[in-house]
Amino acid sequence: MSSEDREAQEDELLALASIYDGDEFRKAESVQGGETRIYLDLPQNFKIFVSGNSNECLQNSGFEYTICFLPPLVLNFELPPDYPSSSPPSFTLSGKWLSPTQLSALCKHLDNLWEEHRGSVVLFAWMQFLKEETLAYLNIVSPFELKIGSPKKVQRRTAQASPNTELDFGGAAGSDVDQEEIVDERAVQDVESLSNLIQEILDFDQAQQIKCFNSKLFLCNICFCEKLGSECMYFLECRHVYCKACLKDYFEIQIRDGQVQCLNCPEPKCPSVATPGQVKELVEAELFARYDRLLLQSTLDLMADVVYCPRPCCQLPVMQEPGCTMGICSSCNFAFCTLCRLTYHGVSPCKVTAEKLMDLRNEYLQADEPNKRLLEQRYGKRVIQKALEELESKEWLEKNSKNCPCCGTPIEVNVLGQSRRPSAL
Repeated sequence: MSSEDREAQEDELLALASIYDGDEFRKAESVQGGETRIYLDLPQNFKIFVSGNSNECLQNSGFEYTICFLPPLVLNFELPPDYPSSSPPSFTLSGKWLSPTQLSALCKHLDNLWEEHRGSVVLFAWMQFLKEETLAYLNIVSPFELKIGSPKKVQRRTAQASPNTELDFGGAAGSDVDQEEIVDERAVQDVESLSNLIQEILDFDQAQQIKCFNSKLFLCNICFCEKLGSECMYFLECRHVYCKACLKDYFEIQIRDGQVQCLNCPEPKCPSVATPGQVKELVEAELFARYDRLLLQSTLDLMADVVYCPRPCCQLPVMQEPGCTMGICSSCNFAFCTLCRLTYHGVSPCKVTAEKLMDLRNEYLQADEPNKRLLEQRYGKRVIQKALEELESKEWLEKNSKNCPCCGTPIEVNVLGQSRRPSAL
C-alpha cells in the first residue's frame, strides 16, 4: 500500500465518522472498512402494500399501511490496499424492502460512480446517492408493493456488462426481466419471509416515530409549559399532546371517582380516549388495578347477555343464553332466575315482595304496550292486577276514610255522622 493511498483512506474514514453519527457509520476494527446505514426520507403519506399474487402472499393479501420510515439500506465495505488509486472498495448492499433485482441495480450504479471518480475517494458519493436518489432511481412511488426474491434463483454478478449500462426498472413493482440474469451477488435482501418483512417494517416505523416524538418540544395545554416529547404523551386518535405529569393527575382523579369510561382527551369536545396501556404507564399499580376492574365491570354492564350472580359473596358475571331466564354461576353453581335474581323457578311467574309490588305497579302504569306485555309475561297478569287493585284501594281509603284514633283502623264517616269500617273494595 502506497503512503498516498493509506493517507487517503484514513482521511476518508475520519471524515465519514465526523459527518455521520454512530448509528449511520461505524468503522471496522480489524480491517480497513466499515458499515454505513442509509435512512431514506420518504414523501408524506407513503403507502406500502402486498398484492397477494403468490401463494406466500395469500394470507397478507389486501395489506396496506401508511408509514413514515423504512428500514435502512446497509452498505458494508472493505478498502483494498490500492484504493483509491487503482481498485474500488469491495462491498455488499443489503436491504429488507427492496427486491434483489432492485438492489442489483443500485450496486451497478455504485460501480458506475466509481468509474466516474476513479483515482479519488468515492464512499461519500455512494452514500449520498443511496440516501437522496434511491427512490427516484428505482422509480419507487406510493403505493409501493413489497416483494421478496425467490431463494431458488442463482445469483451471479453482472460485471460482464458495460460500465455505462444501467438496469431498467419499470416502476415500484420492479422489472419484468428475468431476475436470474440481473441479480448481483453483492445484493442481499436480508429477510426470511414476506410476513416477517411486514412486521419488521411496521416495528421499525413505530420505533422511529417514537424516537422523533421524544426529541421534539411540545406545549402542554394544561400547564402551558414546553416539554420534550419524552416527557409527554399523545392520544392516538386526535394526536393532541399533553405532558405526562398533567395527564397523571387527570387520570388519577377520574379513576378515584370511578369515571373509568371518561379518560378522554382534555381538549374540549374531543372524543379521543386513552388506551389501557397509556393509563398503566402513568398511574400507580394499585390505581390501575381499580381502573382495570371498573372498566371490565362497566363493559359487562353494557352487554345485554351478561348478568351477575345474585349471591352477595359471589357477584361473578354469568352469560345468559338467548331466550332463557335461567343463569348458572360457574363459580358457586347457583341456579337463579335472570329476571328476579331469586332461585330459579322454572315457568312459574316471578315472586314479588311487598316492596317490589309498589314499584311494579308504577312501572306498569308508565310502560308502553310492548313493555306491559313483557311485565305480564314476567310476573303474571294476576300479580299485576293485584298490584293495581291495591293501588285503587289505597287511593280510595285516603280520600274517603280516616284512621281510628284508638286502634288506627280506617273508618268511614257517613252522611248521618255515624262511623263505620269501610267495606273491602
